[in-house]
This record gives sequence, C-alpha cells and structure tokens, in this order.
Amino acid sequence: MLIKTYGSAIQGIDAITITIEVNVDKGINFLLVGLPDSAVKESQQRIDAALKNNGYKIPGKKVVINMAPADIRKEGSAYDLPLAIGILAASGQIAHQNVKNYVIMGELSLDGSLQPIKGALPIAIETRNNGFTGLILPEENAAEAAIVDKIDVYGINNIKEAIDFFNGEKELTPLIINTREEFYASLDNYQFDFEDVKGQENIKRALEIAAAGSHNAIMVGPPGSGKTMLTKRIPSILPPLNLYEALETTKIHSVAGKMSKKESMKSVRPFISPHHTISDVALVGGGQFPQPGAISLAHNGVLFLDELPEFKRTVLEVLRQPLEDRQITISRAKFTVDYPASFMLIAAMNPCPCGYYNHPDKECVCSQGMVQKYWNRISGPLLDRIDIHMEVVPVPFSELTKHKKAESSKDVRERVNKARAKQEKRFLENSGMYSNSQMGTRQIREICEIDQAGKTLLKNAIEKLGLSARAYDRILKVSRTIADLENEEHILPEHLAEAIQYRTLDRDNWGG
Repeated sequence: MLIKTYGSAIQGIDAITITIEVNVDKGINFLLVGLPDSAVKESQQRIDAALKNNGYKIPGKKVVINMAPADIRKEGSAYDLPLAIGILAASGQIAHQNVKNYVIMGELSLDGSLQPIKGALPIAIETRNNGFTGLILPEENAAEAAIVDKIDVYGINNIKEAIDFFNGEKELTPLIINTREEFYASLDNYQFDFEDVKGQENIKRALEIAAAGSHNAIMVGPPGSGKTMLTKRIPSILPPLNLYEALETTKIHSVAGKMSKKESMKSVRPFISPHHTISDVALVGGGQFPQPGAISLAHNGVLFLDELPEFKRTVLEVLRQPLEDRQITISRAKFTVDYPASFMLIAAMNPCPCGYYNHPDKECVCSQGMVQKYWNRISGPLLDRIDIHMEVVPVPFSELTKHKKAESSKDVRERVNKARAKQEKRFLENSGMYSNSQMGTRQIREICEIDQAGKTLLKNAIEKLGLSARAYDRILKVSRTIADLENEEHILPEHLAEAIQYRTLDRDNWGG
C-alpha cells in the first residue's frame, strides 16, 4: 500500500513542505531515498525500537520511503515521527484516512517519547499556507507553533498519542493561544533599568540618542567604568517590538533552536553578546547546513561586541556588509539563503592593552607603539560605520554614594518613542527605512539641511579638530536625531555641536 504523510524542511527562516511517500510491498528490504542526511538515515533504528516498545513493528516486507522534493537535502532527526506514522499506515497497522490532513514532525526516543524540534514557528506558518487541517509536533514546541492562527496545533508527548488519534481512539485538544494577549502581556518585561546606573549622565544621553536614531555606537574607557552595565540596559530604552517584528525575531530564534521550552514568542528586543573568540561563520551564519549567526539572532535588537580589539580581524571585517545592507546572504552550490540582520551595533573597548591610557588617576604602562598597534586592530572602514563615539570615565565616589534615583528607562523610552514616531512618518514613502541611521546621501541632502551658522560650525570642527571627511554624514545624521529628540523641525547649531563631540575617534592622533 502507498501512503503519503507530510513533514517540513527549513530553508533560511522559512519552511518547505516535504511529502513522505511510504510504499510497503512484497520482499524484504528497507530503502530511504530523497537526499536524506545521516541523521535521517539513522531514523530506522529509532523508529524500530520506538514501535516495538509500544506494541507495533516495522513490517518484515519491502519498505520504500521517498522524501520529495528529492533535490532538497533533508536534515536532522525531526522526520522520525512522520516516517513512523507513514510506515504504520502503509502496513495497515493504523487507520490512514486522516493522515494526509496533517503535517507531522518530531524526533523519537527509543521508548516512543518525543524530543523537541527546531523551527516550529515557520513550520506552522507553512502548514497554514498549504491548507492543512493541523500540525502535530512535540508538546514542548506547541506553544511556539500555536501563535499561528487558522490551524489546529496538537502537542503530544509520545508516538502512542498520535497512533490513538489517527485510530480514533483518543481526542487531542488543540492548543489555543491569544497571540496579541500573549505578546502585550510580556512587552515591558525588562531585566535591567537605567535607574540602577549611578552617574554617567553624558553616556546615558549619548545612548538615548543612539536608541532614538538606531545609531551604531562605540564606548572607550578603562576597566570598571560601566561600559557593559550601560550597554545591557539599551534594550530597555528602545521602542517596543511591534507584532510583525516579534514574529520575525521569533522565526529566527526558532530556526536556530534558541527558544526556551515555555516561550511562545519573543516580545523583548534581543540582546546578543558573543565572546571575542567567536568565528566569522558563527557571527554571520552559515556552516555546512546554514544556520543563523549571532548578527541574525540580534535582528531587531542589539549586538554587543565587548573588548572589540580582541575579536579576530576577519570576524570584524565580515560585519561591514551586514551593517550597510541589513541582510546576510549565504550562498551554496545548489541554493542561497537570506537571513535578516537589521541590528544596532554597540561596541566597547579599553583605550589600550593595560586599560589606563588617558585615565585621570592611574598611569598607563603601555608604550605609544603598543597603543597604536592596539587601535590598528580595528579597521577604518568598520569605524566609519559607527556613528557615535563615547569616552567613558570612571564614576567618582561621590556619585556612587548618592541615594537619589537616576532617571528610569521608562522615561527615556518615552522620549525615544516620540523621536522614532517622527522618523517613521518622515520615511513613510521609503520602504524598509524607519530611522535616521539608514539615510543615504540623497536623504541626508534633503532632510539634514543646516543654516549658515551651522555650516560655519561644521567647517571649523572638521578643520580644527582634525575630523575626517567621513565624519560629515555621520554628524548630520546624529544631529537630525538630536533635533527629533528636542522636537525641532530644523537642525540647529547646538544640535550640530553635540553631534560633533560624538566623533572622538576621528580626531587626529587619538590613541596614538
């Protein structure tokens, strides 16, 4: 008998329906074709043990299984359950009438229990788009898949539940989740708050500007000055995710297998902080079977690179293209996948190897050559893509002992939201553009007009402070964001003056 069951394969952050054709005929053999990888081929042993431990068996006949389309490589162990159900239906051990109406996914343990899978959300979306009645998958993935409406999502713990369901011996209850209610309930669930930070008001102001315009920023300061503490609080002042962004972010984390067991949706902007030993493939994504990298996991959120000069040069250089295009394209001989990578880059570093160059109290023990060599680890083209430079100084003891609470993240976020709303309205006709940091040369020319006093100030700054020509556009972008925060229609000289002070690293001979 020939029976068809249905599974799903992940390509990029989307899913493709896989038809699993099982034919049981005369003879003795077990053939699995359709470009399966080693994990799929090994499913025979898992299925055999799981069925025997639940009172069933692989028939002692010729079993031929084809996974179509045959030119797409099938990866992983998540096909165990649809393969097992197909074998049982084709051999007449279970009823087969309703099998064709469901997409089935799950990895089998030897006792028949199910292990969680990756990519439950894109699989659920593809299931709905192809008109299936429902999706059957491990219970741990059910909450994530159930945020997709108009399909029934059944979470099960073992293969016996699926067998009883298709035999009509047991009713399964579909999991129903109110997506909007779930999303809005955890929208303001932030772990860190700016009110915990003592002092550093100038850095808080710079980070507020960075958040308001989605500008990339770098902090330079000695150890213990608060760089990491400040950065961890940036997601709490960013505008909250909208529902579309939350679904897109959830899809990426689902494909990468980064969703927790009880989590159904990402409702807070991601904060990704890879260690400086990360490889370039782990950062941008890829591998033999491409997976999203750290920069895609930071999509719609913050990518924090602490100890920036300690990252390998090749790792830092692969950041340049995603920072411009906000997308990663990974090409292989037979296919190409695209991963979104629209993130806000925040970098932190010491000013020198010992950490105390330009420190007000402690003496630096590094030679001028050592400082220069340290800074040369960061290329000019990468710094060119960073809008805001900040020098972080240690917090004085008098500030640490103050009992007065600092401004909360909620208050800062309100100002950031108002500035972002102005930008969204401004770029309404520019598809995919939502913040000042994304402006190109044409938009800068149209939107960032300055008066004669501003032009004079900018000219003097470039000449006297030794600012590079590449700083010109960055200053205009940041000053536009400052004007938005101040609710000003035009860029004023004071906005330019504040933006100019955030180009520290462009000054001649800085850091050697």
